[in-house]
Amino acid sequence: MPQAKSHIEIAFRSIAVFADDGQLDIGEINFLLGLALRDTVIDEDEKRVLGQIFAQAEKGHLPSTVQARIDEVRSKHGVPQGPVD
Repeated sequence: MPQAKSHIEIAFRSIAVFADDGQLDIGEINFLLGLALRDTVIDEDEKRVLGQIFAQAEKGHLPSTVQARIDEVRSKHGVPQGPVD
């Protein structure tokens, strides 16, 4: 059975992140980033999905450590600012 595209898995797994407590923490960021980095490269679809997840998280209050980790991931891996509704 072929493996699902990783950006779809990242999006799917993020549902549980927000369903749990509605917030993103550093462990969850690292988990989602790990999914994207399984093949050592974050492709454009993965960047787009991570950007959307981060934008959703930033709609609420984030601890400074979580925001710093998001900023670090964006800078290091070229993850764009996601659309903010």
